[in-house]
Amino acid sequence: MRTPRRKGAWDLRKDAAMAEKDSDLKKITKLIAIMKDNGLEEIEIKHGDDKIFLKRSIPQQAAIGIPMMRPERGFAPLGPDSMGAASQSSAPQAIPDEEDVVEIKSPLVGTFYATPSPDSEHYVDIDSEVGPQTVVCIIEAMKVMNEIKAETSGTIVSILVTNGQAVEYGQVLFKVKPD
Repeated sequence: MRTPRRKGAWDLRKDAAMAEKDSDLKKITKLIAIMKDNGLEEIEIKHGDDKIFLKRSIPQQAAIGIPMMRPERGFAPLGPDSMGAASQSSAPQAIPDEEDVVEIKSPLVGTFYATPSPDSEHYVDIDSEVGPQTVVCIIEAMKVMNEIKAETSGTIVSILVTNGQAVEYGQVLFKVKPD
């Protein structure tokens, strides 16, 4: 019959190191929760020789103190960053009934860009005709430019975000009246 193996000094040190890492991870998780609860962007804590610095990204609009606002239902936002020159001179355009439109949503978290480069024309404007393969915008995530396609056919009736705006996963970017 075999006797159970006793833990050696190496095994005990390994267990202690793993327990310390678990404890550190729990502390970091608590710090992150405190940051979120209090709207903190960064935190630095020093204790003796130990130092921890945490920084989280916050939406661009909140970072510069501008409250985030949702467009009123039934109207597209106005502004040079959200529409082409042809659409800028007109009043807000009414959006058809909600059941008559298809929403193009953001497939990832990132920064919305309406143009391929700062001096280029917008991919689409209000009243632009789109097809399933039409690129409607770019969303930058972790320094990667991701082309977003319409994946539907129809006419753009509303643009709900502005150039350079931070967007969330599943956020509605465009509304399209199907053909």
